[in-house]
Amino acid sequence: MEVKVNKKSKSSTDEELLQLSKQELIDKIKQLEAHNSQLKCIVQKNLKPDTKKENGKPSNKRRAFDFSKCHKRHILLRFFYLGWDYQGFAAQEDSIETIEHHLFTALQKVCLIESRETSNYNRCGRTDKGVSAFHQVISIDVRSKIAPEDDQLSEDSLATELDYCGMLNRVLPEEIRCLAWMPMVNPGYSARFDCRSRTYRYFFPRGNLRIDAMQEACRHLVGAHDFRNLCKMDVGNGVVNFVRSIDECTIHASQTDSSGMGSYDMMYLQLRGKAFLWHQVRCIMAVLLLVGDGKEDPTIVKELLDVDRNPCKPQYSMASDVPLNLYDCQFNEKSSDTSGESVSEGSDLRDWIFKEEDLRRTISDLQTLWTRASVKTTMMREMLQTLQDTFTQHFGAHDQISNQASSLTLGVRSREYCPLLQRQRCESLENRIEHFAKKRRIEVSNKSIDSNVCPPGALESST
Repeated sequence: MEVKVNKKSKSSTDEELLQLSKQELIDKIKQLEAHNSQLKCIVQKNLKPDTKKENGKPSNKRRAFDFSKCHKRHILLRFFYLGWDYQGFAAQEDSIETIEHHLFTALQKVCLIESRETSNYNRCGRTDKGVSAFHQVISIDVRSKIAPEDDQLSEDSLATELDYCGMLNRVLPEEIRCLAWMPMVNPGYSARFDCRSRTYRYFFPRGNLRIDAMQEACRHLVGAHDFRNLCKMDVGNGVVNFVRSIDECTIHASQTDSSGMGSYDMMYLQLRGKAFLWHQVRCIMAVLLLVGDGKEDPTIVKELLDVDRNPCKPQYSMASDVPLNLYDCQFNEKSSDTSGESVSEGSDLRDWIFKEEDLRRTISDLQTLWTRASVKTTMMREMLQTLQDTFTQHFGAHDQISNQASSLTLGVRSREYCPLLQRQRCESLENRIEHFAKKRRIEVSNKSIDSNVCPPGALESST
């Protein structure tokens, strides 16, 4: 089938509001209140006088930057961010606490771009609220000191070019840092559409988890599968095809506990693929934690991937967003058009350009953040050791209390565990398509499509 997404009108009709559930109405009211609060702040800010007086003299008004006199070049920008305190990567109408908002504020503040709309911007992937990135990449047109006719790719030109990372890092929040940039030949090269693979890592403590069982479950995930039972179905935005391919799914050791207690070792799940579905990694991790805790057999993954036998997703809570990060991105050597044909000869990729001074400063800034967090972690670790010793002293030897990983699963945990396949099921994909079609959010035609083709927007990860 073919699905067309209908854009929401600015105002809802009485008929549309009557079709909403109580929870949907509550969510809509909260969104409108947040948007109203933001508008009030904007109005109050705009009501302030444009000039301030210092020592009785009006301050000089900043003169508008004349971009018509500037050269431009197309580049890739690579940066990291700690997303724990942000509302996700993508800009939102009702929040300024997004990575993208701060990024574009910085780009415009240092006059690298005139506006988002005119910047030829694309992002490698969008991460959700609380999710971090070690290697996020965007493609964008920025101001340049070098004229195109003077060969913007020569060594001299690159050596004397604007210090893009240094300029941005001076005005970005400390949790967001630009690491490097790459000059591009082809202005059509896209960080989104020319990304050939994305790697995510999810960190978790070993605790008392059965790592071997989790590894066995991971093997069932490799390859092309229908992941409708291991994601949050985003039918309202036109996603009706949930076939994705995972190239790697493995668990590795990250850091060993200094006191030698294995339950405090840190591990991570590594997933690599071209495209991911909404909350796919967090749903996968939630099921793997159940397997590691001995509540599910590794074959549960195989059962959930069999959508013929299990067409409806069992109800379960996702894993926490905090340990998840976009770890790496790999790109095509050549940019391709919509037909998949190369649009240029030779490789479009160059080496990432790092500047020693910028990288030193970034490492120092990240060490400061690490120090603050690590001191807190060490204090809690010492407290735990003291409490374990106190327990032994008063109540004798005992099995090590090591349920650290259980806190990574969201939602309320019941006293008696109910196996996944015995739980209440969510709506089927067909019912959800019918639901959004009735609400006129999507239009469905009977035109058949290849079930292995990703729908529009699928190449942009959202975990």
